[in-house]
Amino acid sequence: MAKSFPSHLLPISIALCLSSFISIAISHSTPMYAEGKVYCDDCRVEFLTKLSSFIPGSTVKLECRSRTNNTLSYAVEGKTDEVGVYRLPVEGDHEEDICEVKLIKSGWANCTEIFNSRPEDARVLLTNNVGVLQASRFVNPLGFKTSLANHACGEVLQQMGFARIP
Repeated sequence: MAKSFPSHLLPISIALCLSSFISIAISHSTPMYAEGKVYCDDCRVEFLTKLSSFIPGSTVKLECRSRTNNTLSYAVEGKTDEVGVYRLPVEGDHEEDICEVKLIKSGWANCTEIFNSRPEDARVLLTNNVGVLQASRFVNPLGFKTSLANHACGEVLQQMGFARIP
């Protein structure tokens, strides 16, 4: 003889099903943004230090390319705001794409060199199918460097444990 479903569990089951449908609906209607910062590396070490500054007016470009044939599926360009932050709108879901934010132009004339050891772009996953409900997808900071290192860099790097000053 078949057992019947306990009636006291029916409201809980319905609530769980409804919450699943609601979260799916929300995730597919939520707009996404690729958000990050552009900085100036005053020490020429190609990573952030306390002497680094964020650069307003820098141009960045988001590109998404197909994993299978490398064709461009989405692109948008933008600039950093007064504190060096950019927020690029993302149209559509790019689960099957490789998306990267690339440096195009520095907002400062004295900080324009591209890094040697790290690329001038950063990958970002742009899909609603990863359990993230917030609109922003955060990108690693991207940077330019100055042509000459700041005189205070030795002390800063020593404090960080990267250099010893005799």
